[in-house]
Amino acid sequence: MPQKGTLTRARLKTPQAAAVAGIIFSILLLLMFWLFRTAVPADPLEQGAWLASNANTAAVALHLVPFAGIAFLWFIGVLRDRLGELEDRFFATVFFGSALLFVATLFIAAAVIGAVILVASSATSNELINTATFRFARAAAYIVVNVYAIKMAGVFMISTSTVAIYTGIAPRWIAILGYVLALILLIGSYYISWSVVVLPIWVFLISIHLLIDKSRNLKPSTLTNPE
Repeated sequence: MPQKGTLTRARLKTPQAAAVAGIIFSILLLLMFWLFRTAVPADPLEQGAWLASNANTAAVALHLVPFAGIAFLWFIGVLRDRLGELEDRFFATVFFGSALLFVATLFIAAAVIGAVILVASSATSNELINTATFRFARAAAYIVVNVYAIKMAGVFMISTSTVAIYTGIAPRWIAILGYVLALILLIGSYYISWSVVVLPIWVFLISIHLLIDKSRNLKPSTLTNPE
């Protein structure tokens, strides 16, 4: 009997855990992008003057990336748990795979910029800025985020929106909005600098819905035997 009660309580906490993780991810990623954008120019071919004045701000932004990634993976895990037997293998593979690739590419870009800041702290700005290594690292980080990470975010939004439509875990309007925003990411992410904020805002909407809509998860009869 205690085991059944524990199972019921754990299952009832699942939607809230997913929503809280999604909200934390959204806030951390938006804060990270804002800090990084205020510290580093959007132009990947800029001259690197920010290393002398804004390196600390950029470093703070980069330190938020691991925590945002952990919250995102938690959000994905609990969403999959909520889907349960409704989860389709094909969409589950694309859904989970694109989420992992997004986090991985985000970490890679953060590591590259973090290495640039670390090297700059042990050398004069001109020594680093005037090298091909700095220009390569800066351009590589820009491409990794604005091409590969954002494209994976678009694939994640498409697969999640499809799952939402067929299972009803989120309103249809959020799923349709996800398709539209994902299309923008897939086509114009390289040219639209603000596209990086699309995923966290969309995840925030889903998370708010999970907090508000609790009726689906308040059915203990489906988790325990009434007899």
